[in-house]
Amino acid sequence: MTRTTADVTFLRGYNQALVLAVGRTVRTFERSTVVDATGLTPQAVSKVIARLAADGLIRPAGVRRLGIGKPAVVYELVPDSRYAIGAHVARRTLRLVLVDLAGTVRHSTVNPLPGDFTPEHLLDALRVGVDAITAGDDLRGRLTGVGLGMIGPLDHANGLVRDAHGLRQWHDVPLRELAEAHLGLPVHLDKDVTAGITAEAWRHGATFGDAALIMVESGIGGGFWLGGAAHRGAHTNAGEFGHTVVDLDGPRCVCGRHGCLEVVHLGAAEAGDVARAARVLAVGVVNLLQTLDLAHVVLAGADLLRHAEDYRAAVERAVRTDVPRADWLTPTVTLSGLGADVIAAGAAMQVLDQLYGIPDLTLGAPPTIARRTSLRTAGA
Repeated sequence: MTRTTADVTFLRGYNQALVLAVGRTVRTFERSTVVDATGLTPQAVSKVIARLAADGLIRPAGVRRLGIGKPAVVYELVPDSRYAIGAHVARRTLRLVLVDLAGTVRHSTVNPLPGDFTPEHLLDALRVGVDAITAGDDLRGRLTGVGLGMIGPLDHANGLVRDAHGLRQWHDVPLRELAEAHLGLPVHLDKDVTAGITAEAWRHGATFGDAALIMVESGIGGGFWLGGAAHRGAHTNAGEFGHTVVDLDGPRCVCGRHGCLEVVHLGAAEAGDVARAARVLAVGVVNLLQTLDLAHVVLAGADLLRHAEDYRAAVERAVRTDVPRADWLTPTVTLSGLGADVIAAGAAMQVLDQLYGIPDLTLGAPPTIARRTSLRTAGA
């Protein structure tokens, strides 16, 4: 009996996610649009549309007359019906964005963090920032939660920051739990680069295949989108791309190893040799392509964006010349269309996706925002 209920809940959530995905990709839609795009039956689509309209997530936007017979009702997404706040926690700054249900960044702000900041510093800065974004509006009632894109290593499954590189006060910190208590809101915690690649996938839609987001900002990381989903790895710590070794006799890195891509790149960048720094990154990208056979490489991060064209040109050149059979294996190389907001925006999109995307009922999976919220309100 319990299994049947779970199946019905899953199917309802799954069908709702399909309809909302259509609403995010077209300006207006009708029942037949959704049927053609999703393969759902007309009856199922009608039920989903009725539920979404009752919840205020979509609304009628007129009718379309097809000739003889009843005119078709046209619907549109209501972007401001739901919001999420996303945070990008870097070693020097905290960036906060407000994102609507359509994935549009409505507000963006960035503030400095103290050097070697503590969990208390971050929690206080988060509360001040969230309060500022939601002040003087009924926004709080439409706010679904806060997403945190954080420096790793990070245990996404258990909401723990294990040992953030370059920050001494972050050993096994239960940041998700602390932030939820501090903010009074559901919180989704993920690696910064995983949040970033999620934003790119939302923006590109079904055309976004196996891909990586390479971020250069106070370090180097890689977020991976493989097989149509974010790849976090066995311990949810995938993404430490900057800590792959490119020089066995290289300088010591903050992770404790020698000759990591990150520290070799940093040496060139601090010497003002942008061309060499970009070439070092390009070598790492080619190594990654040889390992994962990616279709898309997205470049991002505040430090990279200061010399965006130098980095993009170096990576494109390496992809054309250093990858064997480049005529066959060449990926698309682009700069992130969201610029410096990509991590924070992706963290917010992850919150919205937890509630309005494909539901995750995998046995043993970590509780999502939607599941944790439903557990809290189950007895209400």
